[in-house]
Amino acid sequence: MKILGINHDMYISSAVLMENGKIAAGGAEERFIREKQTRNFPSHAIEFCLKKSGNIIKDIDYITSSWNPGVYLKNYNPLFSDKRRWKAEHLFSVPDNIFKLFDEKTKNSIDHVEQTIFMDNTCCRLVYVTHHLAHAANGFFPSPFETAAILTADAQGELEATTFCLGKGNKINKIKSIDYPQSMGAFYSTITEYLGFRPNSDEWKVMALAGFHKGGDEYYKKFKENLFSLQPDGEYEFDLTYFQGYNHEQPHLFTEKLVRLLGPAHSPRAPVEDRHYAIAAALQQSSEEIAVHMLNWLYKETQCKSLCLSGGFFMNSVFNGRVLSLTPFEDLFISPCPDDSGNSIGAALYLHHHILGNTKRHALTHNFFGPEYSDREIESVINKFGIRYRVEQNIEKACAEFIAEGKLVGWFQGRMEFGQRALGNRSILADPRDPSTKDKVNMAVKFRESFRPFAPAVLEEDAKDYFKFGPNSSVPFMEKVYMIPEDKRAQIPAVTHVDGSGRLQTVSKAANPRFHKMICEFKALTGLPIVLNTSFNLNGEAIVCTPEDALRTFFSCGLDILIMGQHIITKG
Repeated sequence: MKILGINHDMYISSAVLMENGKIAAGGAEERFIREKQTRNFPSHAIEFCLKKSGNIIKDIDYITSSWNPGVYLKNYNPLFSDKRRWKAEHLFSVPDNIFKLFDEKTKNSIDHVEQTIFMDNTCCRLVYVTHHLAHAANGFFPSPFETAAILTADAQGELEATTFCLGKGNKINKIKSIDYPQSMGAFYSTITEYLGFRPNSDEWKVMALAGFHKGGDEYYKKFKENLFSLQPDGEYEFDLTYFQGYNHEQPHLFTEKLVRLLGPAHSPRAPVEDRHYAIAAALQQSSEEIAVHMLNWLYKETQCKSLCLSGGFFMNSVFNGRVLSLTPFEDLFISPCPDDSGNSIGAALYLHHHILGNTKRHALTHNFFGPEYSDREIESVINKFGIRYRVEQNIEKACAEFIAEGKLVGWFQGRMEFGQRALGNRSILADPRDPSTKDKVNMAVKFRESFRPFAPAVLEEDAKDYFKFGPNSSVPFMEKVYMIPEDKRAQIPAVTHVDGSGRLQTVSKAANPRFHKMICEFKALTGLPIVLNTSFNLNGEAIVCTPEDALRTFFSCGLDILIMGQHIITKG
């Protein structure tokens, strides 16, 4: 069974090819066309998936999309269905005319739509999966849980913004949903824009700002008394007179009423003041309060100890690290790509398991599904540009030595990661012991704000010595923030945020043997099983995909060393 999953016209288009329920290849379109967060149709990602798996499009059994136009068939619309504008609109008008004959109960239960197109004796079967069910599938089916409660939240699906589900075996049962514009994602994005950042892009900057706030809760009280309220049965309600994101003809996501409540909006070019830190902290605290309210209700409704979270809102790694301490749940799984880019995976998994009935599941232990390049291919690219290099057999030890000397290293190995976080194959690595490292990487390499922290990559077997874990001992996808014990913070200042936390990644030998060995070599040299790890890209660019991308980025910034495969490149 070969399924091609696509996420198109949403944030970060992507494609994945799944064979018998296992991911064979996948990637985000942005990596191939170098346009960050592109919403273009993922043609290049699809081409890679087919080539990597040795298929052509006619070999594919199903193509599935993570957006379901069938949702809009709920209400018969004579304006579009009776008077089509062009002949291809029969694909909508014919089913809509027929669908009006069904009763209301049937019309309200459209979780997916199937379409079959015949071309030259070839059958192309398309399945459109509802956006939040794709999110739920991306959260539940790759998890190790046989049964789990599922909560999804983002800016907006077709109609829904938040969905409560229960996953059992190969099925996902929807409990209820909250429709847009009552949206957790839109709430966070609106305040992100108010603080002078790009909405649907820079929300993690606001999370970083929140950690600096040390004052009172004046702005949280304003949020609580004016912007949101907690409703019965785990629901929430925003006062939409402060927001106008749902009115797409307006220039801002917020109204003048929000400005009167919080004061003038922050200009991107102006300095960040204490007030802005406080507002960021109020946003984070309010979002967590609403999310905990939903999760407590979901636990009571399902009585499940295991939880899966998905949707762009749960890119909030600060909250993710607190979930188990704030709710009755005992186990938590979040995929490496809970945002829209992961919905190509979710749509394919929903089709494979829930619709087609396949029962064998595969827990996700890594996200290395993208392109890879052999040492011969890397060497050919280097020689094409006439660049000097040397080959090192023990590349892990050489890299560890560079890091221990204070060098900033570009690390390009194996298959590219799927998701917004580099986990040791397309990474920039540095020494976490030097407090100046964070500023050097921010200013000389990433060209971004100085307040933004970096993540520690730690050997899985040593993680509990350096981070205050809950019951989970593995955080392979850099999806949660945990506190660092006070006696350890001075050892790793470059990856310790101002509030004493770190967004960590645990590295196992099984999932990434080369990266694991490199950190072991660093530990042998320094006694520390941790390196600073951030994505291999410049600010505003997608993470590097090819050796050409890596070379261009290396020579465009302040990196000292580039290691690709077993090849070492220096400057000068």
